[in-house]
Amino acid sequence: MTRLFGTNGIRGVVGPEMNAELALKVGRAIGTSFEGGPVALGRDTRLSGPMLARAAASGLMSAGCDVVDLGVVPTPSAQYFLAKSGYLKGGVVVTASHNPREFNGLKALDARGMEASREEEEAIESIFFDGRFRVAAWSEVGSIRSDDTANHRYLDAILAKVDVASIRKSAFTVVVDPGNGAGCVVTPYLLRSLGCRVISLNAQPDGAFPGRMPEPIPEHLGDLMRVVSEVHADLGIAHDGDADRAIFVDDKGSFVYGDKSLALLAKAAIQGRGGTVVTPVSTSSLIDDVVRAAGGRVVRTRVGSPIVARTMFETGAAFGGEENGGVIFPDHQFCRDGAMSAAKMLEILAHEGKRLSALVAALPPYHLKKANVSVPVERRDAVLASLVELTKGRKVDTTDGVKIVEADGAFLVRPSGTEPIFRVYSEGRTPERADALAAEGVDLIKKALGRR
Repeated sequence: MTRLFGTNGIRGVVGPEMNAELALKVGRAIGTSFEGGPVALGRDTRLSGPMLARAAASGLMSAGCDVVDLGVVPTPSAQYFLAKSGYLKGGVVVTASHNPREFNGLKALDARGMEASREEEEAIESIFFDGRFRVAAWSEVGSIRSDDTANHRYLDAILAKVDVASIRKSAFTVVVDPGNGAGCVVTPYLLRSLGCRVISLNAQPDGAFPGRMPEPIPEHLGDLMRVVSEVHADLGIAHDGDADRAIFVDDKGSFVYGDKSLALLAKAAIQGRGGTVVTPVSTSSLIDDVVRAAGGRVVRTRVGSPIVARTMFETGAAFGGEENGGVIFPDHQFCRDGAMSAAKMLEILAHEGKRLSALVAALPPYHLKKANVSVPVERRDAVLASLVELTKGRKVDTTDGVKIVEADGAFLVRPSGTEPIFRVYSEGRTPERADALAAEGVDLIKKALGRR
């Protein structure tokens, strides 16, 4: 059976791949899998969002689902609303997260607000490809109503989970860059509620993303790094398009890589309490060093926040997340949460009484490098098989893709679940070693592509 869902939802370029016809059909399939129960619907700020949301809503209603339209919300806000509703069967979020502006996507959520499991996705795919849609009778077609309370409930929930008094007492200056995405409608207001002096960049919702591209990587955050430095701010915060991720800039205006912020947040979560931290194989060994020193243990999974969240849920883990700024706080909810990450990082700064640059400098030194290589989707399996052949005799982890572990570093090569590329993640104790290992990963992919 053809796959519909990638690593995190269904994504594609608007028009040729992601269009109203697809959204309608996916809505019908999801509505059928929910057996016509009530469903939440949210979206990010992308220009195609209203079109796709309305199409998905029509599909859901045709299967007998009553739709609660939340409007523009961060994905974790929709997930919190769903989890706390007590009556919704599931949800759909129209978002392409960090992908470029020409993309959009559809994400299915279960009744707990968690992203659909692979088994649930396969059930939806089976309905979709077989055309076995539930068709509601004229008197049972679903209704649609709007509910604009999701973001308020989400904000209140975050404030209830952090030490608001300590953060307010610290009177931080924070520069926030939601990147014209869904974070615009929550994070600046959260920071103000926490007593911060807030300076915002790209904080008006605009699906053309005029300020920067949605992915919060160094190449896109030059303005944020410059402003943090110029105004002597305590912290810079950037989100992706649907604000389920948070990336930080320290007080010196330096980009803080996601494995470092993940390590700091993990340490704060388990210090003195112990517990398990769940993270994918793509996260550097820094997390192992920090978590072990704090009295915890690390469990590795395949890449993808739905897999991390579900593993946390099933094992009772204390904390989890990815190296891309996606962090999961299980006592709040089982999904990546950018606004909660921002609040928790401010809590760490308030409790430690130290600058973020100093906290990062005290971490064990690991340097990361990422690279991408274009690989046609139809060549994906053959390239993976070739990579396994090419790396025979070395220390290899095949949890997800091919990870080569050396004494002084490692690199992971795996196919993207959302784009026709292979991703390379490398780590080394020096920048030069990380660069060399990333280059080796790229060369291996090219060798595999050259094989027939």
